[in-house]
Amino acid sequence: MMPKIIAISGKSGCGNTTASKLVAQKLGIEFINYTFRTMAEEKGISFAELLRLASEDFSYDRELDRHQAELARMQDCVIGSRLAMWMVPDASLKVYLRGSPESRARRIHNREGGSLAEVMAFTAERDARDRMRYRDIYGIDNDDFSEADLVINTDKWDALGVASIIVEAFRNLNTRAPAQG
Repeated sequence: MMPKIIAISGKSGCGNTTASKLVAQKLGIEFINYTFRTMAEEKGISFAELLRLASEDFSYDRELDRHQAELARMQDCVIGSRLAMWMVPDASLKVYLRGSPESRARRIHNREGGSLAEVMAFTAERDARDRMRYRDIYGIDNDDFSEADLVINTDKWDALGVASIIVEAFRNLNTRAPAQG
């Protein structure tokens, strides 16, 4: 039997990781978040070095995304990553978190500090770079979230509100009566 998987995607600063952790806690299931930082530790190299290597060789992205999807398929879980809903297309619930560039940059700024203007510029550059990379590697347009079962505007809710919406949708999904034929 296929495990019940909630795949949560969104761009940097949308609250992916925070919402995913909260959903997993509320449901009492595993949280899967295999990242480049984790991969760097496993390979015994610095995070910066892995990012440099990954910018030159898409096999690192493929390895990371394949491994994360494998981990998710082993158990009931919440998988939170930029591409989760595309890497686990058979997830029970596919969620896309979206937010304005300004609110996303403010969240990143609050978390990491620095100049808000610089964070906004970096975030816009990162969005463009990520979009091109995902298109080149997988043919995915991460601005097209039409495959999502649920899209949440994170400008309107805090992390607890987002998590509550996802949990309610998941519970609703799993308690509805079968269709009558």
